[in-house]
Amino acid sequence: MDRLAKTVDILRELIAFPTISADSNLALIDSIADRLENAGARVDIFRDATGRKANLFATLGPDTDGGIVLSGHTDVVPVADQDWSHDPFDMVERDGALFGRGTCDMKGFIAAVLALAPDLARHATHRPVHFAFTYDEEVGCLGAQALVDSLSDAAIRPGVAIIGEPTSMRIIEGHKGCCEYTTRFEGLAGHGSAPDKGVNAVEYAVRYVSRLLALRDDLKARTPAWSRFEPPWTTINTGVVHGGIAHNVIADHATVEWDMRPVQTSDADFVRSEMNRYVEATLLPAMRSVWPSAAITTEVIGEIDGLVPADHNEARDIVTELTGANGTDLVAFGTEAGIFQAMGMDVVVCGPGSIEQAHKADEFVALDQLAQCLSMLERLGPKLAG
Repeated sequence: MDRLAKTVDILRELIAFPTISADSNLALIDSIADRLENAGARVDIFRDATGRKANLFATLGPDTDGGIVLSGHTDVVPVADQDWSHDPFDMVERDGALFGRGTCDMKGFIAAVLALAPDLARHATHRPVHFAFTYDEEVGCLGAQALVDSLSDAAIRPGVAIIGEPTSMRIIEGHKGCCEYTTRFEGLAGHGSAPDKGVNAVEYAVRYVSRLLALRDDLKARTPAWSRFEPPWTTINTGVVHGGIAHNVIADHATVEWDMRPVQTSDADFVRSEMNRYVEATLLPAMRSVWPSAAITTEVIGEIDGLVPADHNEARDIVTELTGANGTDLVAFGTEAGIFQAMGMDVVVCGPGSIEQAHKADEFVALDQLAQCLSMLERLGPKLAG
């Protein structure tokens, strides 16, 4: 069986595990562990506090620092309320592409890595190659944050990380950060005919969102001259607003789910400071003038550092040589790359598939993208032999 056919078979198995972020990924992790152990890897599995999810970290080659990490997340986004043309967890091949939840984001890369693991094992005599597969990337990069803590505790210090998120095999050396928040409003219910006697949580949520929207212009004015992102400024998005139960009832609860993609840390600090000031100086005093127990609380879902372009980046140099690319790019979407960079590794993002296909119904990865990824990984072998 050729390597592409083997990768397709492995990907079909991976897609059949419905590893939506809300659910367990343990069965998938166990399957990956078996494959890597059969290739000769030393495998560690780190479960989360619930015991329902786990990160996997495996090594081929010598027990030394400076290894090369091939990393991907095992969780996928939900399929509920999406108009799929087939069972999203039963991969379908047609028109030169593979369709299924996670084919693009990002089990295609994981399948390619697993298909090449036996070859990498034969080459990894001088420099180790590591495999890092995480949980809960889609809900705040929780797994990667836990994994780097586990690696630090074990004094494992790789030198390079290649994150296989879908980039159409472009080399990405920088991306924005990703900060996700849920802000909850607690007001006082009452009859809609007497709005002054209640504290309408929905109305205060609307005022909160309006302030977020106003900050967009401030963030555009703060765009750094060096930014090559598209768009070049820090962005804010309001994703979900919940609240109220009926037309004629004053809403006593409301929720706003929002995110920010900072170009620079100072922008994130600015937004958080401005919103905290607005809550403390304006919204809460108005709410508590009617009902002293009114409250506004913000839960941090995830605050992930961006990937900062660096003058020296061994990961960029290696992948440029492996792919033959003549340039690099920056993207606006976030990945786990900044977490690995903060641990001291040189990092790039490069993987099969287009981000435009991710999270959609009938998600797919093109076979030629998988073939390009396999070619990159095949050329990695000699780098491990010294």
